[in-house]
Amino acid sequence: MKRTAVALSAVALLLTLSGCGGSAEAGSGSTVTITVGYQSKTINTVTAGTLLRSLGYFEQQLDALHDGHTYKVDWQDYATGAPITAQMTAGKIDIGSMGDFPLLINAARGKQLGQPTRLVSVTGYNLRGGLNTIVTAPSSHLTSLKDLKGKKVSTSVGSAADGTLVRALQRAGIDPDKGIEKLNQQPAVGASALTAGSADALSQFVAWPGLLAFQGRAKALYDGAQLNLPTFHGVTARENFAKQHPAVLDAFLKAQDRATDYLTTHPVTAAEKVAKATGLPAEVVYLYNGAHGIATFDPALKPQLVSALKQDVAVLKSAKLVGDVDVDSFVDDQYVKQALGPTDYATQLAAQPPTAASEAWPKGAEQTVSFKSPAELLSYVSAHRTALRAAYVPDATTGTLWFADKAVWVSDGSKVLPFVAPATAQAYVTAHGGARVVTYAEALEQAS
Repeated sequence: MKRTAVALSAVALLLTLSGCGGSAEAGSGSTVTITVGYQSKTINTVTAGTLLRSLGYFEQQLDALHDGHTYKVDWQDYATGAPITAQMTAGKIDIGSMGDFPLLINAARGKQLGQPTRLVSVTGYNLRGGLNTIVTAPSSHLTSLKDLKGKKVSTSVGSAADGTLVRALQRAGIDPDKGIEKLNQQPAVGASALTAGSADALSQFVAWPGLLAFQGRAKALYDGAQLNLPTFHGVTARENFAKQHPAVLDAFLKAQDRATDYLTTHPVTAAEKVAKATGLPAEVVYLYNGAHGIATFDPALKPQLVSALKQDVAVLKSAKLVGDVDVDSFVDDQYVKQALGPTDYATQLAAQPPTAASEAWPKGAEQTVSFKSPAELLSYVSAHRTALRAAYVPDATTGTLWFADKAVWVSDGSKVLPFVAPATAQAYVTAHGGARVVTYAEALEQAS
């Protein structure tokens, strides 16, 4: 027992001296390694992951510290937030980024295992919930959530996409536990299941729904923005790391802010950079991260997002994935306020998402062309059919951006209106006498 106590004391001492990520040395002039966990293909975390890494801003900010240390950043790429949380609670990852539901699990696991974490900033968000979508196969006859009763639906349990599925089914009067056969699958596995026909629908987070639609492997059944409940991705840091290395966390958040400015100022170039790093089509990246994309980027911890996070706890509790989570103690905006400065932080806190707009991306162009209405976009598409990489339109009711050729179109007198999902299009038709669903070709002809 004495030997065990001595060994444990030695381990504790080593952990104290090890600093960041369990690999940094304590002395002046030492090399300090900061371990960052990110999800390259979860493209609404790019300002704290893929894009940030490609721009080298974090390394530049660390070099500017001039504190006698040499800094090294170990970027670790994961498919989901769960392994990032596991590594953080083991003291092996210092900073991580993930979606809102995984963030709550991160908070719960950190407290449970004595490695508390803190939510320190936000990456991409949508105040209506449009980052999550339920899709079906292109040939599917399912047209509404009620059609999912008794069907096999793939999702990742504990993810924001699962939260969207649960809430959407409840609103449709379907018991999410008994009304469907839920398949708990990783996004790539679920996508394959949908293609193979072993799943009738797939509820997933960015960028899977847009990717599958772009590839012609799926069509939208439900737009998450119909819930009108914010969903977001954020940055979490180990509490011990934040307290022991505040200058390093400050450097990270300053770098994230710079990456956010770059994405906002150069949306097409940023989409190309992310596409090159991830293998995703740039057109899909732009759908979410573009000038009028589904996601909005600023690091401020907005009250609407914190409020939504508190509402998310009940969904995870019902799935027995967490107990009570003290969201107020988990959310810690002191670091991002310090990094941005009080004036800039107040400005970003009050900022609203840009107004939705239709866009066309010409081949070879370094910027897109925006239009005041979907009809104007369709007229442009008609005249430039072979010269476009992609065309985007916002849903007429939710504002969620979608590919123009994948949208559900409605003709209402002289107007043509796009919708992400058939149910929202049908709801509009029902409420507007004379309106009717038309094909994309018919919408193009009417607009031109």
